[in-house]
Amino acid sequence: MPEKLFFENPSLLLAVLAPLAGAVLVMLTGKRPNVREACSFITAVITFGIVVSLVQPVLAGQKLICHVSYLLPGLSIALRADSFSMVFALVAASLWIVTVFYSLGYMRGLHEHDQTRFNACFALALFGALGCAFADNLFTLYLFYEIVSVSTYPLVAHHQDQEGYEGGRKYLTYLTATAKGLVLPAMIVTYCVCGTLDFSDNISSGIFPSEASRVLVTMTYAFLVLGFAKNGIMPFHHWLPGAMVAPTPVSALLHAVAVVKVGVFATTRVMLFTFGVDTMDAFNLGIPTAYFVSFTILAASLIALSKDNLKARLAYSTVSQLSYVILGVALLTPTGITGGLIHIVNHAFGKITLFFCAGAIYVASHKKNISDMQGLGRVMPWTFGAFAIAALTMIGVPPVGGFVSKWYLLVGAMDAAQTGILIVLLASTMLNIAYFAPVVYTAFFCKPAHDRAYEGVREAAPAMLVPLLITASLSVAVGIYPDFFLRFIKGLFL
Repeated sequence: MPEKLFFENPSLLLAVLAPLAGAVLVMLTGKRPNVREACSFITAVITFGIVVSLVQPVLAGQKLICHVSYLLPGLSIALRADSFSMVFALVAASLWIVTVFYSLGYMRGLHEHDQTRFNACFALALFGALGCAFADNLFTLYLFYEIVSVSTYPLVAHHQDQEGYEGGRKYLTYLTATAKGLVLPAMIVTYCVCGTLDFSDNISSGIFPSEASRVLVTMTYAFLVLGFAKNGIMPFHHWLPGAMVAPTPVSALLHAVAVVKVGVFATTRVMLFTFGVDTMDAFNLGIPTAYFVSFTILAASLIALSKDNLKARLAYSTVSQLSYVILGVALLTPTGITGGLIHIVNHAFGKITLFFCAGAIYVASHKKNISDMQGLGRVMPWTFGAFAIAALTMIGVPPVGGFVSKWYLLVGAMDAAQTGILIVLLASTMLNIAYFAPVVYTAFFCKPAHDRAYEGVREAAPAMLVPLLITASLSVAVGIYPDFFLRFIKGLFL
Protein backbone atom coordinates (compact mmCIF):
# COMPACT_ATOMS: atom_id res chain seq x y z
CA MET A 1 0.00 0.00 0.00
CA PRO A 2 1.25 3.56 -0.70
CA GLU A 3 2.64 5.41 2.27
CA LYS A 4 0.33 8.12 3.58
CA LEU A 5 2.34 11.32 3.36
CA PHE A 6 1.33 14.87 4.18
CA PHE A 7 1.50 17.47 1.41
CA GLU A 8 0.83 21.18 1.77
CA ASN A 9 -1.97 22.02 -0.68
CA PRO A 10 -3.54 25.50 -1.11
CA SER A 11 -6.51 24.00 -3.00
CA LEU A 12 -8.00 23.12 0.39
CA LEU A 13 -8.20 26.79 1.30
CA LEU A 14 -9.69 27.61 -2.10
CA ALA A 15 -12.37 24.94 -1.65
CA VAL A 16 -13.41 26.45 1.68
CA LEU A 17 -13.20 30.10 0.57
CA ALA A 18 -15.11 29.63 -2.70
CA PRO A 19 -18.56 29.59 -1.02
CA LEU A 20 -17.55 32.64 1.03
CA ALA A 21 -16.67 34.48 -2.17
CA GLY A 22 -19.99 33.33 -3.60
CA ALA A 23 -21.87 34.83 -0.65
CA VAL A 24 -20.14 38.17 -1.28
CA LEU A 25 -21.02 38.07 -4.99
CA VAL A 26 -24.65 37.27 -4.18
CA MET A 27 -24.86 40.32 -1.92
CA LEU A 28 -23.24 42.57 -4.56
CA THR A 29 -25.61 41.41 -7.31
CA GLY A 30 -28.76 41.25 -5.19
CA LYS A 31 -30.64 43.83 -7.25
CA ARG A 32 -30.22 41.74 -10.39
CA PRO A 33 -31.94 38.40 -9.65
CA ASN A 34 -30.73 36.53 -12.73
CA VAL A 35 -27.10 37.55 -12.14
CA ARG A 36 -27.46 36.70 -8.45
CA GLU A 37 -28.72 33.21 -9.18
CA ALA A 38 -26.00 32.72 -11.78
CA CYS A 39 -23.36 33.66 -9.19
CA SER A 40 -24.77 31.08 -6.78
CA PHE A 41 -24.82 28.33 -9.39
CA ILE A 42 -21.36 29.09 -10.83
CA THR A 43 -19.86 29.25 -7.33
CA ALA A 44 -21.38 25.86 -6.49
CA VAL A 45 -19.94 24.33 -9.67
CA ILE A 46 -16.49 25.83 -9.05
CA THR A 47 -16.50 24.62 -5.45
CA PHE A 48 -17.41 21.11 -6.56
CA GLY A 49 -14.66 21.19 -9.18
CA ILE A 50 -12.04 22.14 -6.59
CA VAL A 51 -13.20 19.36 -4.25
CA VAL A 52 -13.11 16.83 -7.09
CA SER A 53 -9.51 17.86 -7.86
CA LEU A 54 -8.55 16.50 -4.43
CA VAL A 55 -9.97 13.03 -5.08
CA GLN A 56 -7.06 11.47 -6.95
CA PRO A 57 -4.26 12.36 -4.48
CA VAL A 58 -6.37 11.27 -1.51
CA LEU A 59 -7.24 7.95 -3.14
CA ALA A 60 -3.53 7.56 -3.88
CA GLY A 61 -2.90 7.56 -0.14
CA GLN A 62 -1.87 11.17 0.40
CA LYS A 63 -3.17 13.43 3.14
CA LEU A 64 -3.30 17.05 2.03
CA ILE A 65 -2.93 19.87 4.54
CA CYS A 66 -3.05 23.65 4.53
CA HIS A 67 -1.95 25.61 7.59
CA VAL A 68 -3.76 28.93 7.96
CA SER A 69 -2.66 30.20 11.38
CA TYR A 70 -0.56 29.01 14.33
CA LEU A 71 -1.85 30.10 17.74
CA LEU A 72 -0.04 27.92 20.27
CA PRO A 73 1.89 24.66 20.11
CA GLY A 74 -0.73 22.05 19.22
CA LEU A 75 -3.34 24.75 18.58
CA SER A 76 -3.80 26.08 15.06
CA ILE A 77 -6.27 26.79 12.30
CA ALA A 78 -5.48 24.20 9.66
CA LEU A 79 -7.22 22.19 6.97
CA ARG A 80 -6.82 18.55 5.99
CA ALA A 81 -8.11 16.39 3.15
CA ASP A 82 -8.09 12.70 4.01
CA SER A 83 -10.32 9.75 3.23
CA PHE A 84 -12.91 10.71 5.82
CA SER A 85 -13.14 14.40 4.96
CA MET A 86 -13.58 13.66 1.26
CA VAL A 87 -16.75 11.64 1.88
CA PHE A 88 -18.53 14.59 3.48
CA ALA A 89 -16.97 17.25 1.23
CA LEU A 90 -18.03 15.48 -1.96
CA VAL A 91 -21.59 15.01 -0.73
CA ALA A 92 -21.95 18.63 0.43
CA ALA A 93 -20.38 20.15 -2.67
CA SER A 94 -22.33 18.04 -5.16
CA LEU A 95 -25.71 18.48 -3.49
CA TRP A 96 -25.18 22.24 -3.23
CA ILE A 97 -25.39 22.45 -7.02
CA VAL A 98 -28.81 20.77 -7.27
CA THR A 99 -30.08 22.62 -4.19
CA VAL A 100 -29.22 26.00 -5.71
CA PHE A 101 -31.14 25.03 -8.85
CA TYR A 102 -34.09 23.74 -6.82
CA SER A 103 -34.15 26.89 -4.64
CA LEU A 104 -34.52 29.01 -7.74
CA GLY A 105 -37.75 27.26 -8.68
CA TYR A 106 -39.10 27.15 -5.13
CA MET A 107 -38.35 30.71 -4.03
CA ARG A 108 -39.52 32.30 -7.24
CA GLY A 109 -42.50 29.99 -7.51
CA LEU A 110 -43.78 31.20 -4.12
CA HIS A 111 -42.52 34.77 -4.63
CA GLU A 112 -40.54 34.59 -1.40
CA HIS A 113 -39.05 37.78 0.05
CA ASP A 114 -35.37 38.52 0.79
CA GLN A 115 -34.03 36.04 -1.74
CA THR A 116 -30.65 37.79 -1.73
CA ARG A 117 -30.19 37.23 1.99
CA PHE A 118 -31.42 33.67 1.56
CA ASN A 119 -28.86 32.83 -1.13
CA ALA A 120 -26.02 34.57 0.70
CA CYS A 121 -26.69 32.67 3.94
CA PHE A 122 -26.99 29.48 1.94
CA ALA A 123 -23.47 30.01 0.60
CA LEU A 124 -22.16 30.90 4.06
CA ALA A 125 -23.59 27.65 5.43
CA LEU A 126 -21.63 25.73 2.80
CA PHE A 127 -18.54 27.74 3.71
CA GLY A 128 -18.93 26.47 7.27
CA ALA A 129 -19.77 22.91 6.22
CA LEU A 130 -16.70 22.55 4.00
CA GLY A 131 -14.57 24.11 6.74
CA CYS A 132 -15.80 21.37 9.07
CA ALA A 133 -15.18 18.71 6.43
CA PHE A 134 -11.57 19.78 5.97
CA ALA A 135 -10.78 20.70 9.60
CA ASP A 136 -7.40 19.33 10.66
CA ASN A 137 -8.04 19.67 14.38
CA LEU A 138 -10.76 20.06 16.98
CA PHE A 139 -10.27 23.81 17.27
CA THR A 140 -10.78 24.42 13.55
CA LEU A 141 -13.76 22.07 13.56
CA TYR A 142 -15.34 24.04 16.41
CA LEU A 143 -14.86 27.40 14.65
CA PHE A 144 -16.54 26.28 11.45
CA TYR A 145 -19.25 24.41 13.38
CA GLU A 146 -20.23 27.73 14.96
CA ILE A 147 -20.18 29.44 11.57
CA VAL A 148 -22.74 26.92 10.32
CA SER A 149 -24.97 27.61 13.34
CA VAL A 150 -24.92 31.40 12.95
CA SER A 151 -25.24 31.48 9.16
CA THR A 152 -28.26 29.17 9.11
CA TYR A 153 -30.26 31.08 11.74
CA PRO A 154 -31.56 33.65 9.18
CA LEU A 155 -32.59 30.73 6.97
CA VAL A 156 -34.62 29.06 9.72
CA ALA A 157 -36.26 32.38 10.68
CA HIS A 158 -36.68 33.38 7.03
CA HIS A 159 -40.44 34.01 7.13
CA GLN A 160 -39.95 36.55 9.94
CA ASP A 161 -43.22 35.65 11.65
CA GLN A 162 -43.78 34.45 15.21
CA GLU A 163 -43.43 30.79 14.25
CA GLY A 164 -40.24 31.51 12.33
CA TYR A 165 -38.66 33.50 15.14
CA GLU A 166 -39.56 30.84 17.72
CA GLY A 167 -38.11 28.08 15.55
CA GLY A 168 -34.98 30.13 14.91
CA ARG A 169 -34.55 30.98 18.59
CA LYS A 170 -34.85 27.33 19.60
CA TYR A 171 -32.45 26.36 16.82
CA LEU A 172 -29.77 28.85 17.80
CA THR A 173 -30.20 28.35 21.56
CA TYR A 174 -29.82 24.58 21.41
CA LEU A 175 -26.85 24.58 19.08
CA THR A 176 -24.83 27.43 20.54
CA ALA A 177 -25.56 26.49 24.17
CA THR A 178 -24.43 22.90 23.68
CA ALA A 179 -21.36 23.92 21.68
CA LYS A 180 -20.22 26.51 24.21
CA GLY A 181 -21.37 24.64 27.30
CA LEU A 182 -20.07 21.19 26.36
CA VAL A 183 -17.68 21.24 23.39
CA LEU A 184 -15.64 24.24 24.54
CA PRO A 185 -14.88 22.85 28.04
CA ALA A 186 -14.10 19.44 26.50
CA MET A 187 -11.63 21.10 24.14
CA ILE A 188 -9.84 22.75 27.07
CA VAL A 189 -9.61 19.44 28.94
CA THR A 190 -8.37 17.67 25.81
CA TYR A 191 -5.65 20.26 25.25
CA CYS A 192 -4.52 20.10 28.87
CA VAL A 193 -4.39 16.30 28.88
CA CYS A 194 -3.00 15.71 25.37
CA GLY A 195 -1.07 18.92 24.67
CA THR A 196 -2.70 19.19 21.26
CA LEU A 197 -6.09 19.38 19.53
CA ASP A 198 -4.79 17.92 16.25
CA PHE A 199 -6.62 14.88 14.98
CA SER A 200 -4.74 11.59 14.94
CA ASP A 201 -3.30 10.30 11.66
CA ASN A 202 -5.29 7.07 11.93
CA ILE A 203 -8.47 5.78 13.55
CA SER A 204 -6.77 3.32 15.88
CA SER A 205 -4.66 5.33 18.30
CA GLY A 206 -6.43 8.63 18.96
CA ILE A 207 -4.53 11.36 20.85
CA PHE A 208 -5.30 10.53 24.49
CA PRO A 209 -2.40 8.91 26.38
CA SER A 210 -3.04 5.42 27.73
CA GLU A 211 -2.40 6.58 31.31
CA ALA A 212 -5.11 9.29 31.15
CA SER A 213 -7.78 9.22 33.86
CA ARG A 214 -10.72 7.00 32.90
CA VAL A 215 -13.18 9.42 34.50
CA LEU A 216 -11.69 12.42 32.70
CA VAL A 217 -11.61 10.69 29.32
CA THR A 218 -15.19 9.42 29.72
CA MET A 219 -16.47 12.85 30.74
CA THR A 220 -14.69 14.54 27.84
CA TYR A 221 -16.07 11.96 25.42
CA ALA A 222 -19.64 12.47 26.68
CA PHE A 223 -19.31 16.26 26.41
CA LEU A 224 -18.09 16.07 22.82
CA VAL A 225 -20.67 13.53 21.63
CA LEU A 226 -23.59 15.45 23.18
CA GLY A 227 -22.10 18.88 22.53
CA PHE A 228 -22.26 18.54 18.76
CA ALA A 229 -26.05 18.69 19.03
CA LYS A 230 -26.53 18.99 15.28
CA ASN A 231 -26.24 15.19 15.36
CA GLY A 232 -29.84 15.05 16.65
CA ILE A 233 -29.22 12.70 19.59
CA MET A 234 -32.06 12.82 22.12
CA PRO A 235 -32.65 14.81 24.30
CA PHE A 236 -30.87 17.57 22.31
CA HIS A 237 -32.95 17.05 19.18
CA HIS A 238 -35.82 19.50 19.67
CA TRP A 239 -34.20 22.18 17.52
CA LEU A 240 -34.55 20.00 14.43
CA PRO A 241 -38.37 19.62 14.22
CA GLY A 242 -38.67 23.27 15.28
CA ALA A 243 -36.53 24.33 12.33
CA MET A 244 -39.11 22.91 9.91
CA VAL A 245 -40.82 26.32 9.80
CA ALA A 246 -38.13 27.28 7.29
CA PRO A 247 -38.67 27.12 3.51
CA THR A 248 -38.25 23.63 2.05
CA PRO A 249 -34.84 24.30 0.41
CA VAL A 250 -33.60 25.20 3.90
CA SER A 251 -35.04 21.96 5.26
CA ALA A 252 -33.16 20.13 2.54
CA LEU A 253 -29.99 22.04 3.48
CA LEU A 254 -30.50 21.26 7.17
CA HIS A 255 -31.20 17.57 6.71
CA ALA A 256 -29.01 16.51 3.82
CA VAL A 257 -26.31 18.97 2.80
CA ALA A 258 -24.94 20.87 5.76
CA VAL A 259 -26.31 21.15 9.26
CA VAL A 260 -27.14 17.67 10.51
CA LYS A 261 -24.35 16.17 8.40
CA VAL A 262 -21.96 18.59 10.10
CA GLY A 263 -23.26 17.24 13.41
CA VAL A 264 -22.70 13.55 12.68
CA PHE A 265 -19.47 14.25 10.83
CA ALA A 266 -18.07 16.22 13.78
CA THR A 267 -19.20 13.54 16.24
CA THR A 268 -17.71 10.65 14.30
CA ARG A 269 -14.54 12.62 13.48
CA VAL A 270 -13.97 13.09 17.21
CA MET A 271 -14.83 9.47 18.01
CA LEU A 272 -12.37 8.10 15.46
CA PHE A 273 -9.59 10.69 15.32
CA THR A 274 -9.54 12.24 18.81
CA PHE A 275 -10.31 9.13 20.87
CA GLY A 276 -9.65 6.36 18.36
CA VAL A 277 -10.92 2.79 18.24
CA ASP A 278 -8.33 1.44 20.71
CA THR A 279 -9.03 4.09 23.35
CA MET A 280 -12.79 3.76 22.99
CA ASP A 281 -12.48 0.00 23.35
CA ALA A 282 -10.12 0.21 26.33
CA PHE A 283 -12.36 2.69 28.18
CA ASN A 284 -15.58 0.85 27.17
CA LEU A 285 -17.04 3.86 25.34
CA GLY A 286 -18.23 2.23 22.12
CA ILE A 287 -21.00 -0.26 22.86
CA PRO A 288 -22.65 1.91 25.56
CA THR A 289 -22.80 4.70 22.96
CA ALA A 290 -24.41 2.33 20.45
CA TYR A 291 -27.16 1.42 22.92
CA PHE A 292 -27.58 5.04 23.99
CA VAL A 293 -28.30 6.21 20.43
CA SER A 294 -30.49 3.17 19.84
CA PHE A 295 -33.11 4.88 21.99
CA THR A 296 -33.07 7.84 19.59
CA ILE A 297 -33.42 5.53 16.59
CA LEU A 298 -36.55 3.85 17.96
CA ALA A 299 -38.16 6.76 19.82
CA ALA A 300 -37.86 9.19 16.90
CA SER A 301 -39.34 6.59 14.55
CA LEU A 302 -42.35 6.14 16.85
CA ILE A 303 -42.85 9.91 16.98
CA ALA A 304 -42.61 10.09 13.17
CA LEU A 305 -45.51 7.61 12.98
CA SER A 306 -47.74 10.07 14.81
CA LYS A 307 -47.06 13.04 12.49
CA ASP A 308 -49.51 13.85 9.71
CA ASN A 309 -47.53 16.86 8.50
CA LEU A 310 -45.13 15.54 5.86
CA LYS A 311 -42.17 17.75 6.78
CA ALA A 312 -42.61 16.94 10.48
CA ARG A 313 -42.58 13.21 9.71
CA LEU A 314 -39.44 13.66 7.64
CA ALA A 315 -37.84 15.69 10.44
CA TYR A 316 -38.25 12.92 13.01
CA SER A 317 -37.11 10.43 10.41
CA THR A 318 -33.88 12.44 10.20
CA VAL A 319 -33.47 12.38 13.99
CA SER A 320 -33.70 8.61 13.83
CA GLN A 321 -31.54 8.08 10.75
CA LEU A 322 -28.66 10.25 11.99
CA SER A 323 -28.07 7.93 14.91
CA TYR A 324 -27.40 5.05 12.49
CA VAL A 325 -24.14 6.83 11.66
CA ILE A 326 -23.06 7.13 15.28
CA LEU A 327 -24.25 3.61 16.12
CA GLY A 328 -22.18 2.10 13.32
CA VAL A 329 -19.00 3.88 14.40
CA ALA A 330 -19.66 3.02 18.06
CA LEU A 331 -19.63 -0.71 17.21
CA LEU A 332 -15.86 -0.27 16.66
CA THR A 333 -15.74 -3.02 14.02
CA PRO A 334 -14.57 -2.30 10.45
CA THR A 335 -17.93 -3.32 9.00
CA GLY A 336 -19.86 -1.31 11.57
CA ILE A 337 -17.75 1.79 11.01
CA THR A 338 -18.11 1.38 7.25
CA GLY A 339 -21.90 1.09 7.57
CA GLY A 340 -22.14 4.18 9.74
CA LEU A 341 -19.96 6.35 7.50
CA ILE A 342 -21.48 5.23 4.19
CA HIS A 343 -24.87 6.17 5.64
CA ILE A 344 -23.72 9.81 5.63
CA VAL A 345 -23.78 9.51 1.84
CA ASN A 346 -26.88 7.38 1.42
CA HIS A 347 -28.98 9.37 3.86
CA ALA A 348 -27.93 12.62 2.18
CA PHE A 349 -29.12 11.63 -1.30
CA GLY A 350 -32.29 9.99 0.00
CA LYS A 351 -33.35 12.66 2.48
CA ILE A 352 -32.71 15.60 0.16
CA THR A 353 -34.96 13.88 -2.38
CA LEU A 354 -37.72 13.50 0.19
CA PHE A 355 -37.60 17.19 1.13
CA PHE A 356 -37.40 18.25 -2.50
CA CYS A 357 -40.56 16.19 -3.09
CA ALA A 358 -42.29 17.77 -0.08
CA GLY A 359 -41.51 21.23 -1.46
CA ALA A 360 -42.70 20.34 -4.95
CA ILE A 361 -45.94 18.96 -3.51
CA TYR A 362 -46.54 22.16 -1.55
CA VAL A 363 -45.80 24.48 -4.48
CA ALA A 364 -48.00 22.47 -6.86
CA SER A 365 -50.93 21.67 -4.57
CA HIS A 366 -50.39 23.60 -1.29
CA LYS A 367 -50.80 20.31 0.59
CA LYS A 368 -48.79 19.80 3.78
CA ASN A 369 -50.57 16.91 5.51
CA ILE A 370 -50.32 13.32 4.34
CA SER A 371 -54.03 12.73 4.93
CA ASP A 372 -54.81 15.47 2.37
CA MET A 373 -52.75 13.83 -0.38
CA GLN A 374 -55.24 11.10 -1.33
CA GLY A 375 -54.71 10.29 -4.99
CA LEU A 376 -52.26 13.17 -5.48
CA GLY A 377 -49.69 10.77 -6.90
CA ARG A 378 -51.91 10.25 -9.94
CA VAL A 379 -51.40 13.86 -11.06
CA MET A 380 -47.82 14.13 -9.75
CA PRO A 381 -46.43 10.68 -10.63
CA TRP A 382 -42.82 11.77 -11.12
CA THR A 383 -42.64 13.54 -7.78
CA PHE A 384 -44.21 10.70 -5.80
CA GLY A 385 -42.23 8.13 -7.76
CA ALA A 386 -39.03 9.89 -6.66
CA PHE A 387 -40.42 10.02 -3.11
CA ALA A 388 -40.99 6.24 -3.20
CA ILE A 389 -37.39 5.62 -4.33
CA ALA A 390 -36.01 7.84 -1.58
CA ALA A 391 -38.27 6.16 0.97
CA LEU A 392 -36.78 2.80 -0.05
CA THR A 393 -33.36 4.27 0.71
CA MET A 394 -34.46 5.18 4.23
CA ILE A 395 -35.96 1.70 4.70
CA GLY A 396 -32.91 -0.04 3.26
CA VAL A 397 -34.30 -1.96 0.29
CA PRO A 398 -32.04 -2.99 -2.60
CA PRO A 399 -30.93 -1.67 -5.01
CA VAL A 400 -30.96 1.83 -3.46
CA GLY A 401 -28.17 3.18 -1.27
CA GLY A 402 -29.79 2.62 2.10
CA PHE A 403 -29.52 -1.12 1.61
CA VAL A 404 -25.71 -0.86 1.59
CA SER A 405 -25.82 1.04 4.91
CA LYS A 406 -28.15 -1.44 6.57
CA TRP A 407 -26.15 -4.43 5.29
CA TYR A 408 -22.88 -3.18 6.75
CA LEU A 409 -24.57 -2.15 10.00
CA LEU A 410 -26.19 -5.56 10.45
CA VAL A 411 -22.92 -7.37 9.71
CA GLY A 412 -21.11 -4.94 12.04
CA ALA A 413 -23.54 -5.76 14.85
CA MET A 414 -22.95 -9.47 14.32
CA ASP A 415 -19.17 -8.96 14.20
CA ALA A 416 -19.42 -7.16 17.54
CA ALA A 417 -21.62 -9.99 18.92
CA GLN A 418 -24.34 -7.47 19.81
CA THR A 419 -27.68 -9.21 19.40
CA GLY A 420 -29.47 -6.26 21.02
CA ILE A 421 -28.18 -3.86 18.34
CA LEU A 422 -29.23 -6.35 15.67
CA ILE A 423 -32.77 -6.31 17.07
CA VAL A 424 -32.75 -2.49 17.16
CA LEU A 425 -31.76 -2.31 13.48
CA LEU A 426 -34.45 -4.79 12.43
CA ALA A 427 -37.12 -3.09 14.54
CA SER A 428 -36.21 0.34 13.18
CA THR A 429 -36.49 -1.00 9.64
CA MET A 430 -40.06 -2.12 10.38
CA LEU A 431 -40.81 1.33 11.77
CA ASN A 432 -39.31 2.94 8.65
CA ILE A 433 -41.78 0.95 6.57
CA ALA A 434 -44.62 1.91 8.90
CA TYR A 435 -44.16 5.66 8.49
CA PHE A 436 -43.09 5.83 4.82
CA ALA A 437 -45.41 3.27 3.20
CA PRO A 438 -48.65 5.18 4.10
CA VAL A 439 -47.39 8.26 2.24
CA VAL A 440 -46.89 6.36 -1.00
CA TYR A 441 -50.07 4.32 -0.53
CA THR A 442 -52.19 7.42 0.13
CA ALA A 443 -50.80 9.22 -2.91
CA PHE A 444 -51.21 6.40 -5.43
CA PHE A 445 -53.95 4.07 -4.17
CA CYS A 446 -56.44 6.23 -2.24
CA LYS A 447 -59.24 8.03 -4.03
CA PRO A 448 -59.33 11.85 -3.95
CA ALA A 449 -62.02 13.47 -1.81
CA HIS A 450 -63.96 14.35 -4.97
CA ASP A 451 -63.51 14.15 -8.74
CA ARG A 452 -62.26 17.73 -9.12
CA ALA A 453 -60.04 17.73 -6.04
CA TYR A 454 -56.85 18.26 -8.05
CA GLU A 455 -58.19 20.23 -10.97
CA GLY A 456 -55.35 22.33 -12.34
CA VAL A 457 -52.72 20.55 -10.22
CA ARG A 458 -49.73 19.20 -12.11
CA GLU A 459 -46.05 18.53 -11.56
CA ALA A 460 -43.97 21.40 -10.20
CA ALA A 461 -41.83 23.52 -12.51
CA PRO A 462 -38.81 21.84 -14.14
CA ALA A 463 -36.47 23.86 -11.89
CA MET A 464 -37.87 21.83 -8.97
CA LEU A 465 -38.73 18.56 -10.70
CA VAL A 466 -35.36 17.99 -12.39
CA PRO A 467 -33.27 18.25 -9.17
CA LEU A 468 -35.44 15.76 -7.28
CA LEU A 469 -35.26 13.32 -10.17
CA ILE A 470 -31.47 13.71 -10.22
CA THR A 471 -31.09 13.07 -6.49
CA ALA A 472 -33.49 10.11 -6.67
CA SER A 473 -31.37 8.66 -9.48
CA LEU A 474 -28.23 9.22 -7.41
CA SER A 475 -29.86 7.29 -4.55
CA VAL A 476 -30.12 4.32 -6.88
CA ALA A 477 -26.64 4.88 -8.34
CA VAL A 478 -24.88 4.82 -4.95
CA GLY A 479 -26.77 1.62 -4.15
CA ILE A 480 -25.74 -0.15 -7.35
CA TYR A 481 -22.23 1.32 -7.45
CA PRO A 482 -21.21 2.01 -3.84
CA ASP A 483 -17.51 1.36 -4.48
CA PHE A 484 -16.56 4.99 -5.14
CA PHE A 485 -17.40 6.20 -1.64
CA LEU A 486 -16.48 2.87 -0.06
CA ARG A 487 -12.93 3.30 -1.38
CA PHE A 488 -12.54 6.42 0.76
CA ILE A 489 -13.96 4.73 3.83
CA LYS A 490 -11.88 1.58 3.43
CA GLY A 491 -8.83 3.85 3.17
CA LEU A 492 -9.30 4.61 6.87
CA PHE A 493 -8.34 1.04 7.74
CA LEU A 494 -5.09 0.96 5.76
